[in-house]
Amino acid sequence: MTILLHLAVVAAAIIAGARSGGVGRGMGGGAGLLVLSALGVAPTTPPVDVMLVVLAVITAAAALDAAGGIDVLVRVAERVIRARPRAVTFVAPLVTWTFTFVAGTGHVVYPLLPVIAETALRAGIRPERPMGIAAIASQQAITASPVSAAMAAMIAILAPVDPSWGLGRILLVAVPASLAGVLAGALASSFVGQELDRDPVYRARLAAGLLVDPAAAPLPAPRPGAGRAVAVFLAA
Repeated sequence: MTILLHLAVVAAAIIAGARSGGVGRGMGGGAGLLVLSALGVAPTTPPVDVMLVVLAVITAAAALDAAGGIDVLVRVAERVIRARPRAVTFVAPLVTWTFTFVAGTGHVVYPLLPVIAETALRAGIRPERPMGIAAIASQQAITASPVSAAMAAMIAILAPVDPSWGLGRILLVAVPASLAGVLAGALASSFVGQELDRDPVYRARLAAGLLVDPAAAPLPAPRPGAGRAVAVFLAA
């Protein structure tokens, strides 16, 4: 009964924070912790090691972005996605997975979403198929990325219990498991909705001239030294 009460408090804090949005998410977590403390749950010490790893990863990713390295990665990903338009439902999630795996955060895939939508429409594929699974794949890669905050948290939790569960062993499980899930999701996504040429809503909008030829916004030219910044980031 006590565990159920604690779970109810945690769920209520998550829901309240999510509904508030922004800073409210953090305040919801703090309120939940306050209630749990009143119920007799002793707070643990702050996860300083995890916080420092997160700080290092965010700083490195920010430096890569400031040097133009993210733009270089986006250009590479764009070429890969456009090269196989008919297979975009499978190619797009694999690209976003790889992108997030390298950068450690799913936020870097946002510039790819218009490219995915454009490629899908030009190939006559429902954009929701590759876009939905591509977004999910970017989040799945966070659990497998060696430079993500989630990986730092997993190491900090598992290593004290069993020292053999270090980065290498976790990656041996997380990488194939997340990739298998992404491929299974892509297969399921390829059957979502009607084909565009048989979709009555799409055909009606197309006949009414409400749909324009899709075109993703042009990507900025790479900055001098951006390629070297990517190399340094990957090496680090």
